[in-house]
Amino acid sequence: MQEVNTFTIYTDLLNKINISYFITGSIASIIYGEPRLTHDVDLILNIRANDIDKFISVFPLEEFYCPPKEVIKVEMLRSSRGHFNLIHHNSGFKADIYLAGNDRLQAWGMKNRKEFEFLGHKIFLAPVEYVIIKKLEFYKEGNEQKHLNDIANILVISNEFIDFDFLNKKINELGLNSQWDLITPKI
Repeated sequence: MQEVNTFTIYTDLLNKINISYFITGSIASIIYGEPRLTHDVDLILNIRANDIDKFISVFPLEEFYCPPKEVIKVEMLRSSRGHFNLIHHNSGFKADIYLAGNDRLQAWGMKNRKEFEFLGHKIFLAPVEYVIIKKLEFYKEGNEQKHLNDIANILVISNEFIDFDFLNKKINELGLNSQWDLITPKI
């Protein structure tokens, strides 16, 4: 049986067809912070209507659950929070696909994504500030402690890479100060 490299089964194919993306969520938190369990990868995609056919072609139904073209088109029409899933049949590993839409923070994240080599694979990762901001937003929505823990670990492990001026400005703009105040330790 062939070994599956979880999220690279998706990123390798996106790289192959030149669809702009970045990894965020738990995988980004793990890379910038400390390991923890996750069952999926969150990907932000900048996909256009004329990209849908080539997108679907690299995720064949024999290997992946991929929604029909019509579903992807409907999700693309959303100005924000367009979303669908891909699932790799053999591994069961899921990709939550979020479409960039008109979200200014996602546009900034796409423009400032970081290219890394991970186990011989090229990947694009969300900027660390983006990951922190989104984790604060998710905590605000659901009060899940894991988001605050992820941020605390990122602050310890990746502190030297964080643009705190930009981060604090965005936290103020988005009204996330009370969530930010809950993070310990602050470096």
